[in-house]
Amino acid sequence: QVQVVESGGGLVQPGGSLRLSCAASGSITSIHSMGWFRQLPGKQRELVARQTTDGSAFYEDSVRGRFTVSRDNAKHTVSLQMNSLKPEDTAVYYCNANRVVTISGDPLGNVWGQGTQVTVSS
Repeated sequence: QVQVVESGGGLVQPGGSLRLSCAASGSITSIHSMGWFRQLPGKQRELVARQTTDGSAFYEDSVRGRFTVSRDNAKHTVSLQMNSLKPEDTAVYYCNANRVVTISGDPLGNVWGQGTQVTVSS
């Protein structure tokens, strides 16, 4: 019923920029939080940034000041502008929609995108 699709990953050089985009589709009434997780090689998946419907944004310490999350509540989209990328940012990035409410009233705790690879390397 609800699908989350992300795009924008790729190979960039250190210091470069990349923009990830994500869209949730389906019979959606509201999404409390949309954001991005990433899974570094050999590591657990971690929260990178998220934004709630009221505009409050959270950033993981290592990306704060470099990454910017932007959300359009009406369109159910969210993007992640990544600047000053570092090799340590190399990971699979996942879009996440949390606390999704469908038109039928069904609450969905989390809906995940398929993941997009970001590789920062020279």
